Amino acid sequence: MTEVEIQASKTYSVLIERGLLASAGRLIREKCGGEKLCVVCGDTVRALYGAAVGESLRAAGYDGCFFTYPPGEASKTVATYAALLNCLAENGLTRTDAVIALGGGVTGDLAGFAAATFLRGIRYVQIPTTLLAMIDSSVGGKTAVDLPAGKNLAGAFWQPSAVLCDPDTLDTLPDEFFADGCAEAVKYAVLAAPELLELLKAPRADARAVIEKCVAIKRDFVQRDEFDTGERQKLNLGHTVGHAIEKLSGFSVSHGRAVATGLAVMARAAAAHGACDAGTAEAVETALARLGLPTRTEYSAAALMTAMLSDKKRRGGTVALIVPRALGRCDIVPTPADALAAFLEKGL
Repeated sequence: MTEVEIQASKTYSVLIERGLLASAGRLIREKCGGEKLCVVCGDTVRALYGAAVGESLRAAGYDGCFFTYPPGEASKTVATYAALLNCLAENGLTRTDAVIALGGGVTGDLAGFAAATFLRGIRYVQIPTTLLAMIDSSVGGKTAVDLPAGKNLAGAFWQPSAVLCDPDTLDTLPDEFFADGCAEAVKYAVLAAPELLELLKAPRADARAVIEKCVAIKRDFVQRDEFDTGERQKLNLGHTVGHAIEKLSGFSVSHGRAVATGLAVMARAAAAHGACDAGTAEAVETALARLGLPTRTEYSAAALMTAMLSDKKRRGGTVALIVPRALGRCDIVPTPADALAAFLEKGL
């Protein structure tokens, strides 16, 4: 078993091992204690893994309940969040109990935000079942729900008590959702680890190595800047444009595909403005295309700019763009709102 320790406001471990799901109850007992658990998951994940997780929790002596919802970003709303809070209250969870996030990024964000705010904060454990959640959203303590004005606008920093990654769950993940996670892996390659691009030539075969490398990179960013006021902002590479694409599409474009397009747009724009060479932009596009991910968007620079200005990363009249300089090196570039469209135009 691989164990990656995260030293933040709460110290916890990310455990990575095939077959880990069967040990979930025992591991949660060791990390959390408590008597009652609420397992939060989408309908699809419950059908796949609910019985196995429930059995593991019962074997560890837990009294548990499930909160399920229709899968997808459209469910990551204040209404679903309120329904989850009511479920926790109705099932009598106390401050010594815990919430279990079983699923992808939407589940982790929703369950984590409920745990952060129910009774002013109870423990929670991430059990990610998608590549995207394993390598990115389950680590670092960002929790949130969406508002009509934009993605992740209501949230909290709330670190989990543990993250349990079982790569076996990726065997049931459709290729399109697996590719979504690969977009985040390309992000990490551009940020800090160009060697990841080699692993991504056979991403399913090398999934465990990809997970371990990405989690280690994210650990380093989180430990240096837990609350996203400095260097951790670099993890938003591709996301500012990506979130705008998600919003403009009414979330019909998945997070991973939106991030992939955002990565390509930023790389092309950086090359056009002389921030990096053309070879860097070409390498990013080639990697994304090889994974079957999009690199172009139908939305104009003006439309993207308008959507970006409602993003939570805006600071007054500026937006912090994460600009590639070379593979493995990016800079945070505060950009005035009125200059965004001109910068993006050259990347479209």
